[in-house]
Amino acid sequence: MSQEIVKIFDTTLRDGEQSPGASMNTEEKIQIAKQLERLGVDIIEAGFAAASPGDFDAIKRIAEVVHDSTVCSLARALERDIKAAGEAIADAPKKRIHTFIATSPIHMEYKLKMKPDEVIRRAVEAVRYARTFVEDVEFSCEDAGRSDIAFLKEITDAVIEAGATTINLPDTVGYRLPQEIGAMVKEMVDFVGSRAIISVHNHNDLGLAVANSLEAVRQGARQVECTINGLGERAGNAALEEIVMAIKVRQDIFQGIDTAINTQEIYPTSRLIAGITGIEPQPNKAIVGKNAFAHESGIHQDGVLKHKETYEIIRPETIGLDLSDTLVLGKHSGRAAFKDKLGKLGFTLDKEAFERAFERFKILADRKKEIFDDDIRALVTNEMAQATRIFELISLQLMDCSEGVPSAAVKIKKGEEILLDASIGDGTIDAVFKAIDRLTGYKGELQDYRVKSVSEGKDALANVTVKVAFENEPAVIGHGLHLDTMVASARAYIAALNSYLSMQGKLKTRPRHVIL
Repeated sequence: MSQEIVKIFDTTLRDGEQSPGASMNTEEKIQIAKQLERLGVDIIEAGFAAASPGDFDAIKRIAEVVHDSTVCSLARALERDIKAAGEAIADAPKKRIHTFIATSPIHMEYKLKMKPDEVIRRAVEAVRYARTFVEDVEFSCEDAGRSDIAFLKEITDAVIEAGATTINLPDTVGYRLPQEIGAMVKEMVDFVGSRAIISVHNHNDLGLAVANSLEAVRQGARQVECTINGLGERAGNAALEEIVMAIKVRQDIFQGIDTAINTQEIYPTSRLIAGITGIEPQPNKAIVGKNAFAHESGIHQDGVLKHKETYEIIRPETIGLDLSDTLVLGKHSGRAAFKDKLGKLGFTLDKEAFERAFERFKILADRKKEIFDDDIRALVTNEMAQATRIFELISLQLMDCSEGVPSAAVKIKKGEEILLDASIGDGTIDAVFKAIDRLTGYKGELQDYRVKSVSEGKDALANVTVKVAFENEPAVIGHGLHLDTMVASARAYIAALNSYLSMQGKLKTRPRHVIL
């Protein structure tokens, strides 16, 4: 029996990046795009090209390296947005422009301040213009979940006539229940027929994004928009891994329906994105959470030992999690072994980045007895986060503050110049950051500080994530990795400053976030 494929539209790089603290640099976005292609994602929404020069550049570079997945850029129903999107994805073998306008009465009246016929006219013009760049055009009815069904049909008819090939029905504020989404999708599928694919994009404000997406598939939607780990605005989006595995596990319900996702790449993709964004899935997160395959109850352990299916409906290896193969390389491992391991973990580095990562690995191997896959992932994602090296930490010295004033001496490098200074603070971390402020000339306001161990054991790497605002601009994220937590903290703070400086002049002109 032939399977009907539901297209997976991944918006981790666009909607996922709108999660507070989930900003990524261009090199990180390229690595994620390559991994999403390896995962088997049908469409990668690489960003919003008109948002900033940085977004445009990231989409353009992704379009140059992704060949199997369709590369898509979001665009408001404005000529300048659509032109930027078309130019950014021009080099992609498979490309799509995703344009949208709000269709709910509340959005049209208060946000757009437009009459329904004006909204239809703008939508048609946008789709027609997008078709001058690509054949594959998706149109979204923003806030479809609160839109009038008669108006949805009217605008859908018009944009299909103008050339739209996919019609997306977002539940923008995560308001609807599964039966409501299902009824809307069924009516629209029956109305549209074979003229276009019906897609859904569900937000998780009520914790129903995955349930709503699955019900939409049951009622005929053949594209689902989602993100890895459920990242996204506010409470997030529908989680790709949950949707895909629900369809695969419950073939009794989704008979004849499947996705093109390579499920063995789910866990590596989840870990890559968690490492880059610094946002870990909650421990009890379905499919990819730390405890998803942990059995603590004695009754459960006894059952699993006797027969795994007593308490496991999914085998860990199905999603690419091999619980018996976590110990990896050692200090005697060479470049070939390290490169092979990187490939298995989903990383593709250029020569310069590989050499930097290998150098870090050898230093780590000399100091750490056991090195795990998560150590390698953290090491490489941290190197990508440090892609912009305006300032670089050379050394850090802390003074004993048990009975005195906390103080720190910091040495950093700027180009060929070596800078050295010291500072006191209200605590050790404060002293370190103030010393960096004095050296660089940029004063930062620390808004968030998090530290976690990468793997296990007393010699585990410390992974520090900071959120810092410089010069009253929007806060940026920095990551730092080291066996010493204080060194990791200094690196994270400097990484945040480097990110800020690399984006300077772009943050001020960046449009407000777009929510579908």
